[in-house]
Amino acid sequence: MTSTRDYKKEYECWLERADESLQQELRGYDEAHIEDSFYKNLAFGTGGLRGVLGAGTNRMNIHTVAKASQGLAEYLRREYGNEASVAIGYDSRINSDLFAKVAAGVFAANGVKVFIWNRLLPVPTVSYAVRYLGTSAGVMITASHNPSQYNGYKVYGHDGCQITTKAAAEILEAIEEVDIFDGVRSESFDSALDSRSISYIDEKVFDSFLQKVKNQSVLYGDDIDKNVSIVYSPLNGTGLEPVTRILKEEGYTNITLVKEQENPDGNFPTCPYPNPEIKEALDLGIEYCQKTGADLMLATDPDCDRVGIAVRDKSGEYKLLSGNEVGLLLLDYICSQRKKHSTMPERPLLLKTIVTIDMADRIGADYGLETINVLTGFKFIGEQIGILESNGEEDRYVFGFEESYGYLTGGYVRDKDGVDGAYMICEMFSFYKTRGISLLDKLDELYAKYGYCLNTLHSYKFDGSAGMARMKAIMDHTRQNIGEGDAFAGRKIIKVEDYSQGLNGLPKSNVLKIKLENNISFVVRPSGTEPKLKIYLSVSADNRELAENVEREIAGACGDLVASA
Repeated sequence: MTSTRDYKKEYECWLERADESLQQELRGYDEAHIEDSFYKNLAFGTGGLRGVLGAGTNRMNIHTVAKASQGLAEYLRREYGNEASVAIGYDSRINSDLFAKVAAGVFAANGVKVFIWNRLLPVPTVSYAVRYLGTSAGVMITASHNPSQYNGYKVYGHDGCQITTKAAAEILEAIEEVDIFDGVRSESFDSALDSRSISYIDEKVFDSFLQKVKNQSVLYGDDIDKNVSIVYSPLNGTGLEPVTRILKEEGYTNITLVKEQENPDGNFPTCPYPNPEIKEALDLGIEYCQKTGADLMLATDPDCDRVGIAVRDKSGEYKLLSGNEVGLLLLDYICSQRKKHSTMPERPLLLKTIVTIDMADRIGADYGLETINVLTGFKFIGEQIGILESNGEEDRYVFGFEESYGYLTGGYVRDKDGVDGAYMICEMFSFYKTRGISLLDKLDELYAKYGYCLNTLHSYKFDGSAGMARMKAIMDHTRQNIGEGDAFAGRKIIKVEDYSQGLNGLPKSNVLKIKLENNISFVVRPSGTEPKLKIYLSVSADNRELAENVEREIAGACGDLVASA
């Protein structure tokens, strides 16, 4: 890591040796900008790289991408020798296609065979291609749902799952040994394409991926009216082609696209935060719904691994459903259909993260499902699917989801899949609408049966090196000042679960879960992909009003905790 003592030296080196366009950018930096761009190397972990676009060691640019690719190439050559290979994909973000070609050129120059998609496609297609083609690894150029100034470099292992902590540490070690200017071997993308050390991925792989998604249907011949009116927004990302194609091929033809958000555009001009978790990202789509009288609104994030939805209530207004609510609805729909048609596997499993709604455990148990709770991040769900597969038990997997709008109904990929999510949501919506049931009615039915549960997320942004230090201070303060038997927001603390040393067989992670009396809990963790501290609240109560009142109290106390640390 670059220390604060030598960031100016790094800056001077880049002024001499970086790509000309980056040199020009550097000349306009002030002192604070220089320090933030060079005070450290962009962090590489299980999520790969993610950062702000720009010049510097702490930024996403062709040099940091090339250095990461050189380190990954050396790791792959060490692990797989002359058989080393990689599948590459990219999304609609600024420079995603450029970074994909830079990475491909580095891999090719290092004797790693490259398979790359010939156009932008969703992140789950990379996970799928890794397994289909049998490559040693996968790379997706994406920053998922981050704002437009971000990009990233996501790495998958040979199993199609995001890399483990151990692999990430070994790859990071290899990356850190690479000199960013003198240690990178590369060749031009076009020449490597001509020499066939780079090949485009065959279209049959994409067709196979879509067929696997179609196979997730649980209708089993039940009649549904597919002429529901759907408004869909890809949020200027990768979802347009696969989502519209699969819906149309499966009979959902009454689709209106949000024109302003239809085509790929890394600037995201109408949704600065292209995240379906954020209401503003869906505002334009809801306007389309109001104009067309649509039944359902769908939005996928730029790399199309998350799905957000809105549905019309009895008053004609459109209501956004949370990731937890959609996950509960999908879980109950899939389980009820499998039970009805006798397709439930033996010893069925639900996989979810520790910050995902606890009510899912109760629904799963009612259908005979065992629930495995994993750390935050869908890679840990993918890891569990891989373990099932290695034990010959993949059929046990019924459903996996996380509160941040990520769903997966089958083991064909090892990551959340927005194409699958959109397809299954449309099937579920149409199934219930054909029977005169709205998703809101169904949700109320579930709450009445299993008890009301409110989950909310509160994020606190901390930028730069000072922000990193501040988040560490808050986590340290929380560990030191909150203990079992103490009170928080006037409620007794029943249990404190600290995952930093590993807990319940899970890897070490900087996460705290505090359980209060009366089925109330909150989780505190720094984000692994954004400069944010995230606090997840879960409140069970007799009804929504009571839950919202308690949630406000807990949220206020959490805000005081952050402010006082």
